[in-house]
Amino acid sequence: MTDMNSGVGSTRRKGGEGNMEDLEAVNLAADWADISQGLRKDLGHQLHSQWIKPIQVGGIDKDSGTLNLYLPTEFSANWVNDRFHDRLSLAWKIARGEVRHVKIMVHPGRRKLPELNFGNGRAANDGGDTSMIAVSASSIGDRGFTSSVGLDPSLTFAAFITGEANVLACNAAQRMAATEQPQFSPLYLKAATGQGKTHLLHAIGHAYLSAHPRARIFYCSAERFMVEFVQALKSNQTIEFKARLRSFDLLLVDDIQFIIGKASAQEELLYTIDALLAEGKRLVFAADRAPQALDGVEPRLLSRLSMGLVADIQAADMELRRKILESKLTRFAPLDVPADVIDFLARTITRNVRELVGGLNKLIAYAQLTGQEVSLQLAEEQLTDILSANRRRITIDEIQRTVCQFYRIDRAEMASKRRARAVVRPRQVAMYLSKVLTPRSYPEIGRKFGGRDHSTVIHAVRLIEDLRQRDADMDGDVRSLLRQLES
Repeated sequence: MTDMNSGVGSTRRKGGEGNMEDLEAVNLAADWADISQGLRKDLGHQLHSQWIKPIQVGGIDKDSGTLNLYLPTEFSANWVNDRFHDRLSLAWKIARGEVRHVKIMVHPGRRKLPELNFGNGRAANDGGDTSMIAVSASSIGDRGFTSSVGLDPSLTFAAFITGEANVLACNAAQRMAATEQPQFSPLYLKAATGQGKTHLLHAIGHAYLSAHPRARIFYCSAERFMVEFVQALKSNQTIEFKARLRSFDLLLVDDIQFIIGKASAQEELLYTIDALLAEGKRLVFAADRAPQALDGVEPRLLSRLSMGLVADIQAADMELRRKILESKLTRFAPLDVPADVIDFLARTITRNVRELVGGLNKLIAYAQLTGQEVSLQLAEEQLTDILSANRRRITIDEIQRTVCQFYRIDRAEMASKRRARAVVRPRQVAMYLSKVLTPRSYPEIGRKFGGRDHSTVIHAVRLIEDLRQRDADMDGDVRSLLRQLES
């Protein structure tokens, strides 16, 4: 009997009479054991145990090349898909050439959410779902906390990179976790997906435990709060639910927008907020929109959510994106990642920080696993999906207009036959940018520049590439134009 942990379970080899399905299952199990072990080294025991170990491996669709990975709850499937999809996909593609896509979903036979046990400070389910975590000093007696159960150990204030876009939210979060009583409560963190609000929630939890070792923390998603409240109603345990919920010193609720429309759950959350505030306890909420933009929220609850401080996390600007990437590189030392690659990622992956870091991780993982050097060409080849999703549609007309304004020449010079240096060089820069920023071919670009031959465009692109390497002024001009066009 071959026992493969974290996946397809045990599979019996039947010697010469075993069928192809048995052999396929054994091979998948062996591959998953190797992949899982590698992820355990990368992520650490806690993250691996909570999120990777519960994964079950399904079969491969030979026609589409899709491999199904199953998790026991919708939350855990979404969580793993958001954070580890690229890493899992790359690992499987390398392990098995026929895998072209990886799909992460809820196991079809385990859709019912498991019951949660508040008493021992852990989510009592076999999927490691930490969407609703009670961190309790009673779970370890008089020794105080030795670890922050249910909080991602990597999401701390030390790992949170600040810039103009998020400094207010970060400072407010640190104040909420400090020893002294905060001037405001609740704190409401508002940010689009992947900009760092969940990171700050976990960071608050870690810092608060450090400053208050005997404290009790409750972390959950709004969706899971509703699920557990409904379960308490059905099992006639609402009194116990309320008592446990209101016994915590710090309440952290993520994705509060998902509590929309649930009247009974909204009412219970309202009473919980009032009870905790009356006792001087701390509350932090996070959502992808401002309180006033939450449709279907009861007015009294809306007023409680907005009565403290609403701190925005704006989209990271170019400088912050570069700082975030540079901070992540310390984990991969002594691997060399050229500055032009960092600049390229920071410039092109703009939708959110999660995609930005995911792109870097995918690129470095691919380079390490295949033995290739990290380069601009490798980034363009391996991050096609991420880059295309982030690229704004820039037209050649827009490029010509921007270049002409930058160099202060007439727009007609882009198509003219004049060969004066003051005209030729901006025209070549515009051709170069047209090739870099648009999907147009060399002949198509040539037609937009007065019907020029494709060889002229190729010459211009190669010339500007070379000048950027040798001439700091030219490189500065191109960088400035790129910032203007992609802002």
